[in-house]
Amino acid sequence: MYDYGISILEQYALTAKSSSRIRGALLCHTEKGPVIIREFRGSEKKLIKQQELLNAVEQKGYRVDSYLLNEDGGLVSRDRDNIPYTVQRWYEGRECDTRSREDILKGVRTLANIHKEMKLPVVEYYKEPDLRDEYRRHNQEMKKIRKFIRRKSPSCAFEKEFLFSVEGFLEKGQEALEMLSGSGYEKLRARAWEKGTICHGEYNQHNVLILGRETAVVNFSHWGFDIQMADLYRFMRKILEKYNWDSELAEEMLECYGKEQPISPEEWRYLQIRFTYPDKYWKIANYYYSHNKAWISEKNTEKLKDIIRQKERWDRFGRITQKWQAF
Repeated sequence: MYDYGISILEQYALTAKSSSRIRGALLCHTEKGPVIIREFRGSEKKLIKQQELLNAVEQKGYRVDSYLLNEDGGLVSRDRDNIPYTVQRWYEGRECDTRSREDILKGVRTLANIHKEMKLPVVEYYKEPDLRDEYRRHNQEMKKIRKFIRRKSPSCAFEKEFLFSVEGFLEKGQEALEMLSGSGYEKLRARAWEKGTICHGEYNQHNVLILGRETAVVNFSHWGFDIQMADLYRFMRKILEKYNWDSELAEEMLECYGKEQPISPEEWRYLQIRFTYPDKYWKIANYYYSHNKAWISEKNTEKLKDIIRQKERWDRFGRITQKWQAF
């Protein structure tokens, strides 16, 4: 019977009193507290750097899902079928509730505080790509999808909605790319390399656990050296999409972050540019193009329609960002 890696706990001198499945892992309650077992598919070299990062953050008193060392002092253990696994600390809490302003601001405050500690000597291989290259590529991909649908002739609601809306979103994509020139982006990026600042890479409500008055941050596997405002942007975008681009909530989140970690003029400009680019629109279009085009789910069509419906509010939000330096 497949044990989902639970047998490797023997290599940590631990015993599972109970276990249950959680998002992408197995949660086990042991005599030394809760841990999660996760099948390992990444680079062990990067994992070692990740553990170094987690230890640095943990030593400053913040709760993160650092890895346990097995009895041989390793981070990766193999079960009897030679499948590699890792074991990490876990916390009894709940995910950040996006319906709760208190939870949202707690998540922002936590991000600002752990950002202060998320620094290591830069490793070239783990630098995040240049945003200019990313925007150029994404713009080209949207044009490619437009051309593909035009050639085949739209035959479903998704394709019709895409063709109807793509020009406006492409304009925003080009605008964001042009805004990067002369924005101080190169200077900001150079400063990030100099300081060795690190981004979580996937900081969202699912990876912020609320533990009463405290919080824990988990799932750092997408970490990389970058401008830390990228984390704040991703978290804010996820939340603001759910709140139909509520500018008052955005200002609360920015003020909350700024109280813990001052935001420079170049960082304000960077955030403005990030919020100008139609990331979600590109993501849905790219998913359509890279998956089965013969069958498009109703869910994806609804997601596309939601983005189109929100465009006016999103455009207005973009204009509001021009005043952010006033904070």
